[in-house]
Parts: sequence; structure tokens; C-alpha cells
Amino acid sequence: MKKLFFLSVILLLSTSCKAQEITQTSENKIIKNSKPKLVIGIVVDQMRYDYLIRFYNKYSKGGLKRLMNNGYNLKNTHLNYSSTKTAVGHTSIYTGTTPNNHGILANDWYDKPSKKWINCVGDERYNTIGSPSINGKKSPHRNQVTTIGDQLHIAQNMQGKVIGISLKDRGSILPAGHSANAAYWYDGDDIGNWISSSYYMKELPKWVQNFNEAKKVDEYLSKTWSTYYDISTYTESAPDLNNYEQKLKGKSTATFPYDLPKLRALNGNYNLIRETPFGNSLTVDFAIEAIKNENLGKSEFTDLLAVSFSSTDYMGHGFGVSSKEIEDAYIRLDKDLERLLLFLDTQVGKNNYTLFLTADHGATEVPKYLADRSIPARYIDKQKLRNDIKQIAKEYFGTDNLIEHISNNTIYLNKEEIKNLKLNLTSVQEIIANELINHKYIYKVVTAKTLQTTNFTTGFMNLVQNSYNQKLSGDIVFVYKPLSITNYYENQGGTTHGTGYNYNTHVPLLFYGNGITKGETFQYYPIIDIAPTISALLNIEFPNGNTGKVIEEVLE
Repeated sequence: MKKLFFLSVILLLSTSCKAQEITQTSENKIIKNSKPKLVIGIVVDQMRYDYLIRFYNKYSKGGLKRLMNNGYNLKNTHLNYSSTKTAVGHTSIYTGTTPNNHGILANDWYDKPSKKWINCVGDERYNTIGSPSINGKKSPHRNQVTTIGDQLHIAQNMQGKVIGISLKDRGSILPAGHSANAAYWYDGDDIGNWISSSYYMKELPKWVQNFNEAKKVDEYLSKTWSTYYDISTYTESAPDLNNYEQKLKGKSTATFPYDLPKLRALNGNYNLIRETPFGNSLTVDFAIEAIKNENLGKSEFTDLLAVSFSSTDYMGHGFGVSSKEIEDAYIRLDKDLERLLLFLDTQVGKNNYTLFLTADHGATEVPKYLADRSIPARYIDKQKLRNDIKQIAKEYFGTDNLIEHISNNTIYLNKEEIKNLKLNLTSVQEIIANELINHKYIYKVVTAKTLQTTNFTTGFMNLVQNSYNQKLSGDIVFVYKPLSITNYYENQGGTTHGTGYNYNTHVPLLFYGNGITKGETFQYYPIIDIAPTISALLNIEFPNGNTGKVIEEVLE
């Protein structure tokens, strides 16, 4: 009896071990519940969460509504760090950790050892592939940890393909990771090609060359951009004619329609596509060609395609949160997503792919727009603030050389000058911080010493600490008052992002497809939970710097 009992237990355990591979259908047929053949990560640059709600009635059933209603909708997802910049967002999503670990501090930052301004993906060791420009001298080398794609490659003995696509180099390179098969981005000006770097390849694949030669971008730039629906129905936005938006060169007002053939010569020629919704359409065109020609989702191994839609960010900066242009951009993006999903259904198969959609950051409402409605908001003269900071240092320490650099709301002190003056670094940090907090536009200040010795587990300072990298960051970090941006936008119109306030951190997060359950939640989840969740779905090791957790409720 005991032997029979133990044999039964062994058989039961053996059956349980195969539970992930075998499921019983209602018709009592045994089918395989395999991993997805293709994972598609979609990042919509500068997409606030409320765009899902504000424009919901304008969306089609097959685009964002399909993902929201048939996938899993996480309604309270936030970036859990304060440096809400494009490069940081894309890196954090795919590595499952924050800048204090992955080392991408911003899009560009001050490098302490070299005392130079550096780009997040700039790398002079490599050359442009597909263009005579220098815009391909890039690589992911500044990211210090692995991505989902890297771990997928390792788990499959470097089989399967990982590809990144975005109009922006950083939106393509950083998500794809170190071991990517390819990353492609758009080279504008007078070129209008998709390009890459010699980091990945010696020459563009034939299908990319053919795509560039077809010059699909010219089709988009040969039309007039008018609203997709009658502009009178765009009641979710401010009036088209207002004082809050940047004007394209050649237009006296930032209003519809936009005669693109007429405007392109004055607005960077092929660069103009970025400032229109058609930049996203071009991205989908290119992504579809990549899926077809690279046979993504067709092998025994899982592939990963990272797609970032950048035009929403360019347009958000120029036109602002409440513009008709932004509403039209999301209506058209929804159509492009529907087109991509229908293609995936037929090319890869409805149950053969898993997709997530999120954003790298949100956006600040245009301060003028808010101030005109009695909501406290302001512009800050960045140069005057820098001068004020330098003046504090001069008054206390009698030198003009104590402040080495100021950028990304961070002060870098001159260590050689501090040594020459026989000053104490911690004391200098504290004195400047204590004075700076009295500035009328500054809301919070914290020193590097405090960030290194104090553990902020919650609140705004936790976000600041997650953005602070001991090896790479500066000596003092300061935070503007809420709803503050620099005076560049006061003079030009439009808006920006980059702080830890809710309007910059709250982003959509939708999971859909193979292995994903249907549902929604208002529970808080940080953006870094995406990577371990996808890794768990694929049954692979988490990225090596991961600090996120698996969102178990989204997985079947």
C-alpha cells in the first residue's frame, strides 16, 4: 500500500510539473499552453495615463480599447523615480530597476571624470550604418545592467531575435539591450532613412535598404494634416487657437490644417515627420516590415520586438497637454495600433504573441494654461537660478570656482577647489543646500551625503533617491515647486516633463495576449515591475539589476 501511495504521489508531482505545458479544455482535448512566440513591448513617449480616459470615446474597438477591455489594465502605474526623462524611462521599463542601479541618469548628463557633457547612447567607437551622418555613433554601453532581451537571449543560448525600433535612438537602443540583434532609429534632416550602428551590424539588411529607398516618409509629408474627425467634435481639448502652443516655422498660428509639403523646407525637411502623428504611422510601417522580414514569432524560440512611438513626445513638447493636435495624435495612434494588432493576428497568430503598452513619462500641463485658470503654476529662469546658486557659493566661500556644473536639477561641486581651500565636502553641501531651500522657486533640496546615508522608503524623497547614482550623480539635488518648468517654454509655448510629480509619473500600463488574464486594478504598481512580470511569463531569469516584483494578477 505504501509503494502504491508513493507511486501515486510521484505521478501527481510529475503531472504538476507539466502543468505549465499541458491544459485540459472544456471539450476534454489536451493542448499545449506554450510560451508566446513573440513579445512586443510598446512605449508611447510622453503618454499620460489620463489620455486613455479623456479620448476613450474617440478610440476604435480594435486599438487601445481592445487592449484595455480584453487585456489587463493597471490604472495606477507610476515611474518610481524623479528623473522622468525618455532615456531613463525606456531603460527602467526593460531592466526592472531605477537609475541608482542602471546608471542612465537622463537623456544627457555631466560626466564627472571627463568633465564633459555626454549622451545616454553616444559612443564614438562605432559608426553610422545606413547614412553619411554621425547620428549612428551609438551603443547601449552606458546602461550598466541587463534587459529583458538580454536575459531572453541568455536563456535561449543566444537564439531568438531581439530588435528595437523608434524614431529616437535612445528609444530603440536602450530597450533592445546589449545583446540585441538590431536597433533602428530615424535619421531626419535631408536624409529621411532608418539607420543603425556598427555596434549591431556591418550593413543594413536588404529589407531596410528597400524600405528606405521606397521613401514612404515622402508620402506622409506630401499631404495636409487635418484632424481625423471633424474638429468641432474634439471637445476634450482647448480651443485650437490659443496662446499656449509652439508654432511651426511658416505658420502664424498653431492651428489646423498643416500644409506639410509647404512647411517641410522650413522645419528641417525630413525632421518634420516627427512633429506630426505620421511619425507614429511610419514607425508602424517599419515595425510591420521588421516582423515580416525577420520572421519574428515564426521559430521555435521566443523573439522580442521593442517599439517606441516618439512623435507623441515631440508633439507634446510643442503643443501641450490640452491641444487639439495632441488629441488628434492619440486618435491616429489608436488607428495605427489597430493596424499593428490586426497584422500580428494574421502574421504571428492571435495566441502566439504577448504585448505590453506603457509610457516612459507623462507631461506637465502648460503653466500659462493653468495660471489663466487660477491654478498655481510658473516658469523659472534657469540661467538666473544658476547665477543665484553660484552667488550663494561665492558669498559663503569667497570663490567663483566652487560650482563646477549645474544641470538636470543637480549641482556638481569642484572637488579640487574644495581641497585647495581646505574645506569639508559635507559641510559645503549642507551650507549650499540650507541656503538654496530659501529660494522662492525651490521646493526641496537634498545633499549627496544624505542620499548616501539615509534610506527614504516612501514619499517624494524616495523618488529622488532612486534617481541618485552614487558613482555618477552630483553633490546636491534640488526640486522645483509643483507645476514649474523653465522659461524657454514661456517664450516659445508648449511644455516638458522631468520631475517626480504625479503628472510626470502616472502612465498607462496594459498587458495583452498569450498568458495574460483579463481584468483591471487600481492598486499601485511601479514601472519597474514590467520586466520581472514578462520574465516570469517567459520563465527566464530576471534582468541582473532588477528591483521590481512580478505582477502576479496579470498572469494566467
